[in-house]
Amino acid sequence: MRLQDKVAIITGGSQGIGEGIARTFGKNGAKIVIADVNEQAGKQVIDRFINEEIDCLFVKTDVSSEEDVKNLISTTAEHFGGVDLLVNNAAVNIRKSAVDTSFEEWNKVIGVNLTGAFLCSKYAIPEMEKRGGGAIVNIASWHAEKTITRLAAYAASKGGMTALTRQMSLDCGPLNIRVNAVCPSSVDTPLLHQTFASLEDPDAAFEETLRFQPMGRIGTVDDIANACLFMCSDEASYVSGQTLMVDGAAINKIARPLMFD
Repeated sequence: MRLQDKVAIITGGSQGIGEGIARTFGKNGAKIVIADVNEQAGKQVIDRFINEEIDCLFVKTDVSSEEDVKNLISTTAEHFGGVDLLVNNAAVNIRKSAVDTSFEEWNKVIGVNLTGAFLCSKYAIPEMEKRGGGAIVNIASWHAEKTITRLAAYAASKGGMTALTRQMSLDCGPLNIRVNAVCPSSVDTPLLHQTFASLEDPDAAFEETLRFQPMGRIGTVDDIANACLFMCSDEASYVSGQTLMVDGAAINKIARPLMFD
């Protein structure tokens, strides 16, 4: 129970990596708030968590909306008494070059991925300060460091998240609030398989992605969730402003699967 009685907000927590992080935190004693724009999926996750005896709450939230985020934080504080932990996981992606990306698409990706992390942090930090400290984890991506073709808005948003992480760690240090980023590479989620399915040869794309992994496998949701658990636990009490690659060393290769080019 490494997070016993901590109150944790997980954005984009209705599926995939977000759901996995929320479940891992809940199994380690945290009270969980799932923030997601998908109300149906969010309520389904809450039903599953209740069956697993995880104390949880769902708050429908568009993280790119300041009013929604204000409501998320105030509802969490009213229901659970405060905020200790925040995982900024909500994200969207558009596979287009800068030239092909419309202004509306750019604003959508930056709004959810980067502005969402900013807004949630902005309003959660004062609540953490009231509790004597806390921890924030931004789920960035290896695309913050290395990337592939046609990911202009997504790569920019994730690079912005790691820069924001470093900056907030300085401002939040005196408040006893730690801020770190976790950068996954390929993770075995429904979204990844949807991406494969959208390609001309899904099976070949999967095999090529797998061959690219130095450890011979694609990452799991638990791999990411356990990294976040460490970053939010007392075991990481002197870790702040860091970007942790959870990618099985994939970023150290100089090429990426050709199926995505």
